[in-house]
Order: sequence, then structure tokens, then C-alpha cells
Amino acid sequence: MTRPDGSSVRVLLLDVGGVLVRPRFERVAEALRARGVPADATAMAAVEPLVKKTLDRPPSPGFATDAERGWHYFNLVLSQAGIARSAATDAALAEVKAWHDQHCLWEDVLPGVRPSLDRFRAGGLRLGAVSNANGTLLRLFDRLGFTSAFDVILDSQVEGVEKPDPRIFHLALERLGEEAGAALHVGDFYHVDVVGARAAGIRPVLVDEAGLYPEADCPRVRSLAELASRLVPEADGRISAKLPAER
Repeated sequence: MTRPDGSSVRVLLLDVGGVLVRPRFERVAEALRARGVPADATAMAAVEPLVKKTLDRPPSPGFATDAERGWHYFNLVLSQAGIARSAATDAALAEVKAWHDQHCLWEDVLPGVRPSLDRFRAGGLRLGAVSNANGTLLRLFDRLGFTSAFDVILDSQVEGVEKPDPRIFHLALERLGEEAGAALHVGDFYHVDVVGARAAGIRPVLVDEAGLYPEADCPRVRSLAELASRLVPEADGRISAKLPAER
């Protein structure tokens, strides 16, 4: 693949949540309904992009890590979906978190992801997953059938470092035997994925599902499927990416 500046790209580093998968909100809704709280999984999924944008800010005390952001995120999702916080909602989220800690709640594969991964592989790209996760990422990939599509899989809990720290990107490149100039990183949080990738010398692409980042100074796509649709075979066998221009 050829970047818009003409340099060759051999590697795609992909975030997981928000790029490949999202939470299975029906599991959250079931836990709430079991405690007498009316809940609609579709409504929760609809407000999720705005909630993520609310949380997308530079790391700071109180929300410095992915784990600290994570369950505040669910309280915001419920609030935006019209579900008031109560002892029942707290109990439901505690049940969901216990399940997530063992299995990973981010198990709803986004539309177009599987054929997009196939297209990337068919084009000769090497793939790495770089995720702020909780130690369950490999089990999740095994369950979803993603493992064989990736050359490296980095779970921040396992690695002991998480985005936006550039070291996690350096680890991925080291294991792939590639240089930063050969890679693109695709993620859905500006202050985690874009900032982190740039700190590692990697060009970022922001997945902006709901068009909430018009001011972003990087290429944006609505989905991984849109990125895959922008890959165009060249006569010399390479693939060029027709990405939106940076601001």
C-alpha cells in the first residue's frame, strides 16, 4: 500500500474497541432488565459515539488509564440513553464488569470488519492489533475467529503499557520487524490513538463513526470498511490508500 505522500505502507496497526468490535449492549440491557430497569440495547449503542467523544481528552488524574475511563463510560452511556443511576444499575454494571473481566464485553463485531480484514490480508498487508485491554484480548480473538488474521496481538494489560504511550506501538513494530514509516495506525480515540501513534512516528487514521471530529488534523474514515474501500490496486502490485487529506 502506498501512503498519500508516496511512501510504502506494509503494516496496519488496528485498535480493537471501536474499530473491530463494540460492547455487546444487549448483555448490559439483560442485566438491567433482570433488576427491573427498562433498557434498550439499541438506544445504548446509538449514544455511544457521543459518550466516547466526551471522554476523548488528554489523560489526567482520575481518568489517566483505560480502566479508570471504562466504567465511567458505561455510566455515561446509561445516562445518555435515559437510564437514571441507581442501586439497581450499579448492581447490573457490577455483574457485567465481572463477566467482562473474564471474557471481554467488547464482542459485537462491527459491520464490514471480517471482509475488510480479508481484503487487507489479500493485499499483502501485515496486521497488528494494539489495544488498551484487560488481559482477555487473545481469548476474545480466539472466540471471534480473529486470531489467524493478525501477525501480532498486543493487549496493554499483558504488555504493562497502554496507549497513548508510544512504547506499545514500538513493541508492535519490533515484533513485526518493521519501521514506523512502514505503518499506519487506525483507532477511534484522538487523544489515545492519534496522539500515541504520532509519538511513535506512525501515521494515524481516526475512525469517526458519527462525524464528531470535523476539526481533526488527521485522515478520518467512518469505519474499517470505508478504509478497506479506499485501497486501490496499482500496476506494480502494491496497493494505494486514497485517504482523506489532513487539515
